This record gives sequence, C-alpha cells and structure tokens, in this order.
Amino acid sequence: MSSEPKQSHQTFPKKDTAVRINGSIPFSDLDLSRWKEYDDLLTGSLWLLGARDKSGPHVGDYWGNFVPQIPNQIMRRFTRRGEIVVDLFSGMGTTLIECCRLGRHGIGVELLDGVAERSRARIAEAENVHGVTTEVLVGDSTRAETIERVRAALGRLGADHADCVLLHPPYHDIIKFSDDPRDLSAAPDVPSFLAKFRAVAENAHHLLRPSRFMALVIGDTYSKAEWVPLGFECMRVCREAGFQLKAINVKDIQGNERAKGKRENLWKYRALKQGFYIFKHEYVMVFRKVE
Repeated sequence: MSSEPKQSHQTFPKKDTAVRINGSIPFSDLDLSRWKEYDDLLTGSLWLLGARDKSGPHVGDYWGNFVPQIPNQIMRRFTRRGEIVVDLFSGMGTTLIECCRLGRHGIGVELLDGVAERSRARIAEAENVHGVTTEVLVGDSTRAETIERVRAALGRLGADHADCVLLHPPYHDIIKFSDDPRDLSAAPDVPSFLAKFRAVAENAHHLLRPSRFMALVIGDTYSKAEWVPLGFECMRVCREAGFQLKAINVKDIQGNERAKGKRENLWKYRALKQGFYIFKHEYVMVFRKVE
C-alpha cells in the first residue's frame, strides 16, 4: 500500500492505524497525524476540479454524468474502506466505479433499464483490487418497493443501512433523459419535480445510517427569463426531510459542460443583451443525518 496519501485513489493509511490514531473521525480512514499530506482533499467551499477524470472506464459520453472527482472527494472524506455507498441516481455508474477504486461497496439505482445495463458493463471494467461488491438495481428511487430492494441489497452485504448516500438528480428539464413520467427530468413543472425529489430525499434519510453523510449534486435552471434556484429548493427539501446541512460547495463546471464551447461568444452576447449571467457552477451540498 502506498504511503503517499496525497495521491487520489488508493492512498489511505491502513484501517487499523486510522482507528488507533483518529478515533475522533469514525466516518473516515483519514489519519489526522498526517493531515498536511492530503493535498488534493478539498476542505474549502470553492471546488475547482478541472477537467473530468476520464481514466479507466470513466467516459464523459452520457448527458448529465457528473465528474468522478466528486464521489471520490465525498467517499474519501466521509467513508471507510469496506463500507457501503448508495447512489439513488446512479446513471452510467460513476459513483460505483469510484467505489471499486476506493474499496467501498456500492449500490446504485437507475430508472432506465438500458442505462443500467450499460453502466454495469462499465463498472465491471473498473479496477477492483479490494474485491468490493457493486450492484445496480433498475427502479424508481421515489418508490417504497425500490427502497425495499435496496435494503435487500444492503442485507446481502450484511448491513441494514448505508454508510453514505449520493444524490445527483436531473436538474429538472435542462436535460430530458426520457419521456417516462416517473423521470424527474420529465416533471411538468418545478413543484412536481420537487414533490418527486422529496420522496427520494425521505427515502435517502431512511436508508442512511444515523450520524453519517449524504451529498447532493445539483444545479439551478432558467425558466421564462427568471433564474430558478433549484439547488436551494432541493436543499430546503433535504433539510425538511431531517438532514442537517453541513456545507454548500460551489463547483466550477467550466470545461465539463457539453455543447457550449463553440457557442461561448453567442452566450456572452445574449447575456449582455438580455441581462442575465451564464451558468458556470453547480452545487455539491453535504448533509448529515443527525438522529
């Protein structure tokens, strides 16, 4: 095992060392006696992650994929090797690929069967030197029966709760993933979107182990010439579901957005003409289940 914890993927002190030294961090493998060495771990609220990590099976060819650096940061800060991470919008499997790399078991839920099948193939290509288990379930994360299937998957891993939950829902209708009425991106309006998201947030709260962490990756939208603060509306929903807000991190999306590069001058012209600002960020909000 490497002794250089400032590298990103497999760079942690042995678990027994972490338990002996940093009992004050029961949710992390980090060794506080070496805290200065974790150069690439973010502790500030401005996240400048650069270009999307495209190593291994990570391929940025799916609309709405979030950058792998986000689950990498969250899992290294808030989980230990051998623990279980649940992603209720698993998409093309970004979180579960990082689970394989970092030695965390992963359970994903994806609404669309074709996307789930493609993600399983990519996850199977991921480096998995720790021999962890991953499972992608096809289902609707708003539904109780899907959450029961997640609980069954947890049971197969010998657990009754997840140690960390990630949520990366559609940003309402910015990208329409399908015409399926269960799809949050197909919600007819923001109140309908938030009602569906509320069900997911409440399910996440039930699944998460008390005192552990959930991360929400979300952005805002425009509608009828008005900025819609979707991120803060989703934050409110999570707080009402029982989560304690720990951080609102602002992540730079420049270089990671699609279909904008050659149109940047056009967007700048429109912004100046119409009196708006161009989206250059999204949020990585961190919550804790306090009960």
